[in-house]
Amino acid sequence: MSSPQILLSALPEKESFQMTCKTFFGLENVLANELQAIGAKEINTARRSVYFSGDKSVMYKANYCLRTALNVLVPFCTFYAKDENELYNEVYNIAWENYFTLKHTFAIETTINSDFFKHSQYAALKTKDAIVDYFRAKTGKRPFIDAENPQILIHLHISDKTCTLSLNSSGEPLFKRGYKVSNGAAPINEILAAGMLKLSGWTPKHNLFDPMCGSGTILIEAAMIAENIAPGVFRKQYSFENWSNFESKILEGIAEQEHDNNPKDLPVITGIDISGQAIHATNKNLQNSFLNNYIKVENKDFFECKKPFEKGFIITNPPYGEKFKNNSLSRFYAQIGDKLKNSFTNFETWIISPDKEALKFIGLHPEKKVKLFNGPLECSFNKYTVYEGSKKQYKNNLQRPYQY
Repeated sequence: MSSPQILLSALPEKESFQMTCKTFFGLENVLANELQAIGAKEINTARRSVYFSGDKSVMYKANYCLRTALNVLVPFCTFYAKDENELYNEVYNIAWENYFTLKHTFAIETTINSDFFKHSQYAALKTKDAIVDYFRAKTGKRPFIDAENPQILIHLHISDKTCTLSLNSSGEPLFKRGYKVSNGAAPINEILAAGMLKLSGWTPKHNLFDPMCGSGTILIEAAMIAENIAPGVFRKQYSFENWSNFESKILEGIAEQEHDNNPKDLPVITGIDISGQAIHATNKNLQNSFLNNYIKVENKDFFECKKPFEKGFIITNPPYGEKFKNNSLSRFYAQIGDKLKNSFTNFETWIISPDKEALKFIGLHPEKKVKLFNGPLECSFNKYTVYEGSKKQYKNNLQRPYQY
């Protein structure tokens, strides 16, 4: 039996080490650009992942600042195994006291793409058993499992026969920013909302309108970008704060640096929704994010509203699914197209939907289509523009300062 390849013999210190950020399909390049901006090196994209290197400060900053990362993993061991017994033996051979102690609770999470391992829960169980048995043999005592809120979260990734163990430095997924206290129907994930904003080309130079804002996620993520509010500002804790080598001064310095750069001129960011319940949810989230004095939302019907400003962006997630009977969804999307053509010239409109057939009824040719996933649903994120005058004139007008 071969020995595991140890990538990190102890918890990472200030010298550079390898890390992996997970993200949603379609956001890999957006995340790579974010990583470059915070000083990461050796950046390489893969499917739903971005690999990079950096020191402990970069790891802290990745957790605190990245808008499109699900988590930040630190790989420390890799090995080959073709069944659960080999997995157990390889995990048992690792010097686990180098990564955590009996004082810590721990849990195992798994990502498996292998014909050799059919059941992810069983692989997690065997990994957990090996770690517990290692400590019991070494000390006569066992560490405790906490599946809900572990102090140490270990990520097991299996691709075919290649097994990689990582420390999940984030803990809870990074889309759990901490500001959202209420969700609407079919909510957009915070990471997806931030990614959509980045992919659309929207910047704080442009006004933004969401006419079906739901619980306000797109609006809040946009305002956080506009005001340079790091996504970690509302977060209570990261898993790396439980590591024995945690340096609070580094994290405090990152937080202070990120909070000290607010611009003076801000765009209009506003939204409406036909559902009073959705607007109530949005207002609760706005209050919790301290953005209620900046973002304005109203209980209005998109098909009866006037445009809130002369030019800008629309980014929205229209309703879909079982609430629409027969061909009513196609009629609804046709109404969206008519409203854009009649009332929203000089706007760049981006619509995300899992129903590609319904999108055809908008009646506008999409200038761009981006494949994304909203949870398990494959979606198309489409760009539509209704020009007033020529396309060249429209583009020139869009570059002019925004108007209130």
